Amino acid sequence: MSRPVQFNTNVKVVEMPEGYSGEGFFATSFDKVIGLARKNSIWPLPFATSCCGIEFMATMAAHYDLARFGSERLGFTPRQCDLLMVMGTIAKKMGPVLRQVYLQMAEPRWVIAVGACASSGGIFDTYSVLQGIDQIIPVDVYVPGCPRARKRSSTA
Repeated sequence: MSRPVQFNTNVKVVEMPEGYSGEGFFATSFDKVIGLARKNSIWPLPFATSCCGIEFMATMAAHYDLARFGSERLGFTPRQCDLLMVMGTIAKKMGPVLRQVYLQMAEPRWVIAVGACASSGGIFDTYSVLQGIDQIIPVDVYVPGCPRARKRSSTA
């Protein structure tokens, strides 16, 4: 399937923290990324299915407590959020719903694909599973790997 979605180029980007960059990558310290996130108050909207969704719930629970990074304000309405976190396997039947949720979000908006299934379909190369959410919505950050580790979710 082709990828007809184009990235939004009209987004105002904040100044990048100090770090190392090259073609296709940027690396900086965890503290600087957390400081940048706190400064800009990203309001995430979780769209969680499968095992990545369960891992995300564990990340938000008391033991790992994602709220300590200042990101505890999860929104469950797309009109109040600016970051769509897609975690888990997305079936092709869910594609139109996911796209509708994305379109209801206010600009500027960002998308994180967490896990192998949201990024590329993972091990589910079947007729019913979407082979990457970038087939229907633009993705700004891919968090690779499966299963998700709670520490990786907090560093995304």
